Amino acid sequence: MPSINILGVPHHYELTGPECVASRPVLIYIHGWLLSRHYWQPLVQQLSTDYPCLTYDLRGFGDSQTETLATSADQALSPFSLAAYARDLILLLEQLHITQAWLVGHSLGGSIALWAAKACPERVQGVVCLNAGGGIYLKEEFERFRTMGQRLVSFRPPWLATLPLLDLLFARLMVEKTLARPWGRQRIQDFVRADAAAALGSLLESTTEEEVHLLPQLVAQLSQPVYFLAGQKDMVMESKYVNYLASFHSLFYPMGQNVIEIPDCGHFAMLEQTQIVVEKMNYILRTSGF
Repeated sequence: MPSINILGVPHHYELTGPECVASRPVLIYIHGWLLSRHYWQPLVQQLSTDYPCLTYDLRGFGDSQTETLATSADQALSPFSLAAYARDLILLLEQLHITQAWLVGHSLGGSIALWAAKACPERVQGVVCLNAGGGIYLKEEFERFRTMGQRLVSFRPPWLATLPLLDLLFARLMVEKTLARPWGRQRIQDFVRADAAAALGSLLESTTEEEVHLLPQLVAQLSQPVYFLAGQKDMVMESKYVNYLASFHSLFYPMGQNVIEIPDCGHFAMLEQTQIVVEKMNYILRTSGF
């Protein structure tokens, strides 16, 4: 498994598909909280026939682990903020000499993609957010979410991965369509393995009132096309919050043109409705001239 050192952290990645050519962007996939690059495999298997596809593990998740995660070249930048993860992504693109990229972000990864698009418009040609939205800060709901997340992070003994039938529970969490059992096992592994500092830091940093209110401002400033794929039955990121964030982009008008709602779909669109996501991705890329 190849890796690239970014600010002292080895970032593991996979680059699949045809060699980079001037007429086709590289699709860069950014996973969500407590997950890893693996969940993109079903999409990559189909889209990599036409587009180079790069998946990677965010710092502190999956295989991108080290004993000194809490480092930053910019001491004013928290190592687990959305801006810091966006910086990591831009450095990854630079080291791999990727000059044309479309970012595809799931959940937390969608927010990272938006930050990276704003920071590096010369390389990022467009963004697709899956199960990602926001911009509305509801104090009580966010406090409950942060408290629950902190409890999850604090109780992740390795033996959880060996409990019989727990993978069946993880295959049902946050989805409308139960995932295949191997995905339940993958979710347990990623949940247990995630670095505590990265898991807690990324949760707390991305859910402050200031960060939540910054997202709409970012979207409004983006000149690149930005599309949002929302799960019709997503209880983690409801469609109304996806539409709210999307409405700050010029493509939203006149009729929410940059939002695509996926039927019978919870919070894992790329696994629950793979074929629909592939079709919509192809449509978006063709519409954008690729």
